[in-house]
Amino acid sequence: MSPWVFRLIVANLVMFFVTGSSPNIGAMLAFRPMYVLEMPWTPVTYMFVHGGLGHIAFNMLSLYFFGPQVERRLGSPAFLSLYLFSGLGGAALSFLTPTVSIVGASGAVFGVVLAFARYWPNQRIYLYAVLPIEARFFVVGTFVYELWAGVSGRMDGIAHYAHLGGYAGAFLFLWWHGRSSARAEFQRRVEKATYGGPAAARPTTPDWGLINREGLHPLNIEELDRIERKIADEGSGSLTPDERAFLHRLSSR
Repeated sequence: MSPWVFRLIVANLVMFFVTGSSPNIGAMLAFRPMYVLEMPWTPVTYMFVHGGLGHIAFNMLSLYFFGPQVERRLGSPAFLSLYLFSGLGGAALSFLTPTVSIVGASGAVFGVVLAFARYWPNQRIYLYAVLPIEARFFVVGTFVYELWAGVSGRMDGIAHYAHLGGYAGAFLFLWWHGRSSARAEFQRRVEKATYGGPAAARPTTPDWGLINREGLHPLNIEELDRIERKIADEGSGSLTPDERAFLHRLSSR
C-alpha cells in the first residue's frame, strides 16, 4: 500500500468509529450545501464521514485497489491533491441538491478511479469479482448511469451528483497537472539551452540501470515496458512530461 492511500484509509476508519460513537459529530461534519456559509469546513470533512459499514467498506476497498498505482504514477503530493480536489468537485456539484446532506469519500474515490482509467485504460476491472470490463468503459458506464440517476432524481440514498463531481474534479486536476508538467519541462529545456548550450537542451534518456523491476506492481511494469517500446520506436524525445516523471520516480526507488 502506498503512503497516502494508507493514511487516508486509516483516517476514514478512525472517523468512522468516532462518528459511530457520537452521531452529533457526524452531523457537524456532513456537507449540506444550503448551510455551507454557516459550516464552511464541511466541503472537506464530509469526505471522512460514512453512513454505514457497507458504505465505508466499498469506498475504502476501491481506494485500496486503485489508489496505490495512481499514487505511484503521479507521486504522493499530486495524488493527495487529486483526491482532495475530486472530493471538492463532489461537494461543488452537490449544490444541485442543496437540501440533501452528503457524506462519504465516494467523490474523491471516483476521481482516483478516473485517474486509473486515464493511465491504464485497457486494464480490466472485475465487477463483483466476476464480470471483466476495461477501466475506460467502466468510467464511461458509471458516468452515464450517475448522470441518468441524478437527472431522473432517483431516490436511492446515493449522492449521484457527488460522484459526477468527483469525475469532474479529477478531470480538471489531471488537465491542470498535465499542463503544469509540460510547462515545467519546457522551462527546464529553455534553461538548459540558455546556460548549457544547444547539446544540453536535447532530451536525455533516464538511467535505465537504476530502475529495479523487482517488487514493482505488474501495472507499473506494463507501463515501463510500453515506454521502453515507445523510446525504441520514436526516440526519447517523444516522451511526454508525465512519462519522464514516471521514469524518474522509478529510477530513484
